[in-house]
Amino acid sequence: MELKHKAQLNGTISVPGDKSISHRAIMFGAVSEGITEVTNFLRGADCLSTIACFRNMGIEIEEKDGRVVVHGKGLYGLREPGGMLDVGNSGTTARLICGILAGQAFASSLSGDESIRQRPMKRILTPLCAMGADIKSIKGNGCAPLAIHPAKLRGVSYASPVASAQVKSCVLLAGLYAEGETSVTEPVLSRNHTELMLAAFGAEITVKENAVSILPKPKLHGLKMEVPGDISSAAYFIAAGLLVSGSEIRIQNVGVNPTRDGILKAARAMGGNIKQQNIRVVSGEPVCDVVVTSSNLHGIVIEGEQIPALIDEIPMLAVMAAFAQGTTVIRDAAELKVKETDRIRTTAENLRRMGADVTETDDGMVICGSLDRLHGADFESFSDHRIAMAFAVAALALKDASSMRGAECVTISYPEFFRDLYGLVVS
Repeated sequence: MELKHKAQLNGTISVPGDKSISHRAIMFGAVSEGITEVTNFLRGADCLSTIACFRNMGIEIEEKDGRVVVHGKGLYGLREPGGMLDVGNSGTTARLICGILAGQAFASSLSGDESIRQRPMKRILTPLCAMGADIKSIKGNGCAPLAIHPAKLRGVSYASPVASAQVKSCVLLAGLYAEGETSVTEPVLSRNHTELMLAAFGAEITVKENAVSILPKPKLHGLKMEVPGDISSAAYFIAAGLLVSGSEIRIQNVGVNPTRDGILKAARAMGGNIKQQNIRVVSGEPVCDVVVTSSNLHGIVIEGEQIPALIDEIPMLAVMAAFAQGTTVIRDAAELKVKETDRIRTTAENLRRMGADVTETDDGMVICGSLDRLHGADFESFSDHRIAMAFAVAALALKDASSMRGAECVTISYPEFFRDLYGLVVS
């Protein structure tokens, strides 16, 4: 598709509901007793895969009047699925659901698209097997498809080698079905939506610094919840407002959980003019309106404990770095290699297409701001929604026309992305 460029951006938008929270609302509601009612649910392809999986296990899930209503059946109310569960492109669905499936009295299997079948699952297989789970990679390569058979689970104290909310959540969900307490310790605290939400549903959760523990067999109960706007989706409008001259954008109802708000901290460190207004708490999550004004950016170093709070936003930050003065160094982000694509490689390739000076490293990249060298380009999405959205924003600030192949992949997390982005354009 052709991408727009050279525009001023002005206006107010609301981004879709948080993807991480939307997934968990369906999963936790399904294994709770009673009705869970969710507003501002993200109807992206990934979250719809989660709905499809739980419908396949006998859970009634209604979509009506802008709400999603989950008729939960409790911890042991799921039924054996009719065939292999299809998680589509969703790594969150694949990894979290395994924690639940490991504790069921029926056999199951799951797989997904080509990307999912290449993404590492050993990171959840290892702790689940330590808990006594009978779960295997069918092809023996540590990836999906996976097969799970009934097994008696036991609580463990697992020290995760990576800061991963998906790993942590998988183990905690398995802990619901285990004998004895289960705990997970991370090297750095990852996003904590699972801990907050499970506690709200009635689980007995204890959090101490980077360690989380859960007691087994709680009586979870359905609840009403509102999903805040996804800060990962807001990141593209934050960047657009900063990069396109003369712009001001207000993004309403953005979730600013401190385990997720690294994009705000990094953008401010680069010199971005960003304000947070109308700060409040919605369904246990901090929320605010984010107001962004165009700014002259400069290079920074992004590393260490910053990374888990902005890992999904690094492609967008890399684009911002290309327009900034000076050098930006991104390190300690090897996790980018095992996302929907190797995001170090795919981000760097598209940056080079637009004339940027970028060097890939084993765990990140070095970007030398080179505004005078940047130009329009024919971008490739690599079927990765975050790559597609990041470089659609880049195209707005480039001097010449650009295009992108495979831009439709934005439906994975933000089906109306281009409508919302170009709806802000002021000629």
